[in-house]
Amino acid sequence: MRTLPLPDPGTPPLGSPARALWWQAWRQRWILLGSLVAGTATMVSQALTPLFLGRAIDDGLTHGFGSALLRWCAIMLVNGAVMVVAGAFSHRFDVQNWLRASFSFSQMVGYKASRTGHRITKKLPTGEVVSAVANDALRIGDVFAMTGRFVGGVLAYVTVAVVMCTQSLKLGLIVVVGLPVVAGIMALLVKPLQSRQTTQREAQGHLTALGADTVSGLRILRGIGGEEVFTGRYAEQSQKVRVEGVRVATVQSLFDGLQVLLPGLLVALVLWLGAHAAVAGDITPGELVTFYAYAAFLSWPLQLATQMLQITTRGLIAAGKVQAVLSTRSATEADDDAPLAEAPAPGAELVDEATGLRLESGRVVGLVSADPDAAARVATRLGRFDDEDEADTPVTLGGVRLANLDKDALRHRVVVSEATTHLFSGILGEELDARGRANEEDLLAAMMVADAQDVLDSVPGGLAGELPEKGRSLSGGQRQRVALARALLTDPEVLVLVEPTSAVDAHTEARIAERVAEVRRGRTTLVVTASPLVLDHVDEVALLEDGLVTTRGTHAELLGRPDAAAARYRAVVGRGMGDDDPQDPGEPARLQTTGGTR
Repeated sequence: MRTLPLPDPGTPPLGSPARALWWQAWRQRWILLGSLVAGTATMVSQALTPLFLGRAIDDGLTHGFGSALLRWCAIMLVNGAVMVVAGAFSHRFDVQNWLRASFSFSQMVGYKASRTGHRITKKLPTGEVVSAVANDALRIGDVFAMTGRFVGGVLAYVTVAVVMCTQSLKLGLIVVVGLPVVAGIMALLVKPLQSRQTTQREAQGHLTALGADTVSGLRILRGIGGEEVFTGRYAEQSQKVRVEGVRVATVQSLFDGLQVLLPGLLVALVLWLGAHAAVAGDITPGELVTFYAYAAFLSWPLQLATQMLQITTRGLIAAGKVQAVLSTRSATEADDDAPLAEAPAPGAELVDEATGLRLESGRVVGLVSADPDAAARVATRLGRFDDEDEADTPVTLGGVRLANLDKDALRHRVVVSEATTHLFSGILGEELDARGRANEEDLLAAMMVADAQDVLDSVPGGLAGELPEKGRSLSGGQRQRVALARALLTDPEVLVLVEPTSAVDAHTEARIAERVAEVRRGRTTLVVTASPLVLDHVDEVALLEDGLVTTRGTHAELLGRPDAAAARYRAVVGRGMGDDDPQDPGEPARLQTTGGTR
């Protein structure tokens, strides 16, 4: 059994679902070959059992309990052993094929979703992306899990057809021709079944997306009294999914019923004709038993064929859905025809050419704006999150545009920690160490700098404790400080922090500001904030107005300068100083501030 997930799941062709399945089959060809061999051995040994049984009956009736009967019993014993051993290996290979294909496509979707950025949600609903992993990848795996048994069933059918036609051409032709006719009748239902399954799959994707959006915004819905409206929308979409499910079940039930009825009628016909042939002396009693057993046995390969047809139909639909996700272009996808520029040397200056913001090596800079969103957009551009949207606002590192640099290398050199806090479920220590290189001492040091020691008490087990989904057991201020510690642990060449202390009280903010400035001293850092407590610890402050940096200086200088730009700066950082700042209810109350200090 190979280790999963694979180091590289590969990149499938996006032209058609069938090509994607063939591509995956080639990638796991050796496991698939093992499944084909084991499945064929299992089914053929089962197909030979009625033949051996019929011969044993005839020899027993003719010669009694003698050597001939014992020989056939020994042959049946060996055949049974082959059937058991081959069946065990067949099941093992089927599971391996299912796991390999399912996990490979799950990896591809996860890889694409994690690197496409926000662009993927512009093209596809969130539910479609989730369903691609939760449902579609598993259905693709079903195709490969079924392939070995299906091929074995086909070869067993050929074996039976040869044997039956050899013993009785009339009965053999009835079975050989009758089963394809039965399969053809059932194939007529495949297209409407596929169409209805596709419609249901789309409705289910919309329902998943609606449910995810409703759950994530439940607090907001309660605040505006919109729970009933959105519950009604979810119920309405659920009914659409139910209706489509009933439409699928209607065809499916007819399909399943015919799958039992038609082979059963064929078995009855063969048994009736075989009995008359045996009475007439055209076939022996043993051959009658063989024909009856074969007529019953061949319903199994037929069921395998119809199951394979259904599974392949669902697999092709699922592969198409996965391809829709994989075909989404990343917001920062490099042009394959354009060679990447040589990476600038460490310590290169990071410049936002649109605003004139310059981050010199080794300096801690504060960015202040009367419009916090405008400052946040500048900070986001420094991390290269969307090449298309940022084409008119280029950012350069050492004179080279970020869009021309290797993205993975850039992500290690420039880290942007945005204002919206996102935490993931898992072990606290592991979630803090995003790059997998920190030891316990590093983790504790980062938590101390972020003044997040209280989080270690809030999470049972401390660093080894389990953090729930989105860190919901923590207050807003705690989540913000954990995210700050996580950003600090990446230890990049350039660190950009957007409002890193907006949800904490003044005392905590002062401690964090001092510690962050100290630990980042000598390394390039940008802090987007209007808090005097933070700005008092940075090396330089830049004021952003109407999309341009209009003035620079230390916080103390700008507080004391008499010019108009400094006055506007003081208006921004002193805004609302006599009021309580909004904060997280889980944090201590902020101190009221006056006179430009907090």
